[in-house]
Amino acid sequence: MQQFDVSRMTANRALRELQAAGILVRRAGSGSFIAEPKPIGQMIEIRNIAEEIRERGHVYRARVVQNDEIRANAEMAALLEVPVGTKLFHSIIVHHEAEFPIQLEERFVLASAAPDYGKMDFTQTTPNEYLTRTAPLERVEHRVRAEMPDAQTHSMLGLSDSEPVLRMTRRTWSHSRLVSHAWLTHPGSRFELSAAFSIDD
Repeated sequence: MQQFDVSRMTANRALRELQAAGILVRRAGSGSFIAEPKPIGQMIEIRNIAEEIRERGHVYRARVVQNDEIRANAEMAALLEVPVGTKLFHSIIVHHEAEFPIQLEERFVLASAAPDYGKMDFTQTTPNEYLTRTAPLERVEHRVRAEMPDAQTHSMLGLSDSEPVLRMTRRTWSHSRLVSHAWLTHPGSRFELSAAFSIDD
């Protein structure tokens, strides 16, 4: 206010607009800070999120919300193209970059293809690491859309009011079986997705 000789209302509006543009991040009780460049995730290459974060020079940690053994109901069975009652694992994990939640991962996994999934400590390894070893990738399907989050997603990702998310649906096959159906949800203001590839003549 003193430096630019403007009112408090004008200064606050400028800060809000800079935050909306992704230039600033505002933390309650701490102040306003210059935002780091958005992390860029690969759409084509299947990368381990922990490695991506560490390669950017940041600390990675995960919070495991659940990792349960279940029996597929009709909706889950349709997702993995298996009979109702098939044994699955259902995990929900929040991945953090530094102190910020950067991805909410919800995943259904075919238990017969990854039998130890429910025993894994996903604070020490990631589902990607385990599945890559246990059920090597044969085929991958991606879909990405922008949407408004539900209340649970809003809370888990620490989103600001009215902030959209980027939600990737990823299905993976191994040994001719669909083994995993995952939703990978990222804060729209803190993440972007990219892909690069060559075209053969």
